[in-house]
Amino acid sequence: MTQFDLTNSTNDDDIGFEDSDSELADRQSSPPSYEIATYPADYTVEVLASKWDAGDLVIPKFQRGFVWSQAQASKLIESFLVGLPVPAIFLYTERRSEKSLVVDGQQRLRTLFYFLEGFFGEESGGKRTTFRLKGLSEDSPYYNLTYEELKETNEGASRRLRNSVLRAFIVRQLDPDDDTSVFHIFERLNTGGTLLHNQEVRNAVCSGPFNDLLHDLNELPEWREILGKPRIDSRMRDVELVLRFFALLHAASSYEKPMKDFMSRFMRRHAQDSPERISAYSREFTETVQAIHEHLGRRPFHLYAGLNSSAYDSVFVAFARNLDQITDDVAQRYHDLSRSREFESLVRGGTTDVDQVRGRLRLVEQRLFGR
Repeated sequence: MTQFDLTNSTNDDDIGFEDSDSELADRQSSPPSYEIATYPADYTVEVLASKWDAGDLVIPKFQRGFVWSQAQASKLIESFLVGLPVPAIFLYTERRSEKSLVVDGQQRLRTLFYFLEGFFGEESGGKRTTFRLKGLSEDSPYYNLTYEELKETNEGASRRLRNSVLRAFIVRQLDPDDDTSVFHIFERLNTGGTLLHNQEVRNAVCSGPFNDLLHDLNELPEWREILGKPRIDSRMRDVELVLRFFALLHAASSYEKPMKDFMSRFMRRHAQDSPERISAYSREFTETVQAIHEHLGRRPFHLYAGLNSSAYDSVFVAFARNLDQITDDVAQRYHDLSRSREFESLVRGGTTDVDQVRGRLRLVEQRLFGR
C-alpha cells in the first residue's frame, strides 16, 4: 500500500512524495537501545557565556533560528533578575570533541548572550538592534535598560544576573561508540513546536562542509527540474534525497534498517570530510544529475502518484556507477523497466527492507546498463 504524503508540510510548493507504508513506518521507527548517562549541572550565566565565547557550547545551525520577540526575551532576563525559576536546558556532550551541543534551550541561551553583548539578534542589513528590556512594567527598575546601563545604574543587579544559575541536563552516550543517539534525543526533546522531519534534525546536529554541500547541490537547476519543484522544500525532504543518494552509493553493502538511521550514520561520519572529498562528492552528484536530466528529462520519478523515493535512489545510484556507459536507448530501457511488475514491487512495497533495497539496486543497474 502507498500513500501520497506531504509529511506535515505547511507549504503548497513542497514536494509531494508517494511513500509506501514501509517508508512512513521507517520515518517514525523507534530508536535502537542505547546506554545513556544523564546528569544535572548548574551553570552560572557568566560561565555559560564564557563557554559560548570559547566555542565549547554549540548551538546547531537550524532553520528556525532565534524566533523570540524582544519582549519575550526581556521577560526571561527579568526572571533571572528577580529570582524566578527558568526551565532547564538540555546539552549533549559529543564523545570526541567534548563540546556541548544544545539540544533544547537555544532561545534562552541566545537571549542571555545577546543581552550581555548588548544587541538583540544577529546583524541584518549591516545593522544590529540594541537590546533593551522591553515589554516590562514601566514601574520595573529594569525597564528599557541595556546591560551596560544596568551595570552603571545597578551594579548589584548586573552581578546577580551574571551569578544566576541555569540548570542543564547533560546527556552523554556511553554505548555504542557512535553518538547516533543525539538524532533521537534532539527529535524528542526539542520544543520548537512542529515536530521535526528527520533531515531537519540532521541539519541541526551535523553542521559542517558535508551538510553545506547537500544544501548547495539541492539548488542545482537540473535537480529542481527532476524533482518538479523550483522552490526548496520547507521540510528539507529534497535535501534528504541528496543524502540518500550518497549513502546508498557509497555504503549500500552495509545497509541496515531503518533507512533514517542508516542515512544519519552516514551523514554523521562524513560531516567534516576534507575539501578534496567534498569536491569529489559535488562532481559525483552534479554529473549524475546532468546525465539523468539529459536522458530521462523532467520528473522521471513521478511514476504512480508523487515522487517515488525508491525509484529515485535506485536509478541515481545506477547512473552514478555507469556514467561512462550510458547508451542512446537508456530512456527506453527505463520506460520499459518502470512499467514492469517486478520493478513496481520493489519500489512500492517494503522499500526499506534490506532485501528490497539491494534487490532494486541490482535490478535497475542490470536492466539499464546490463550489469
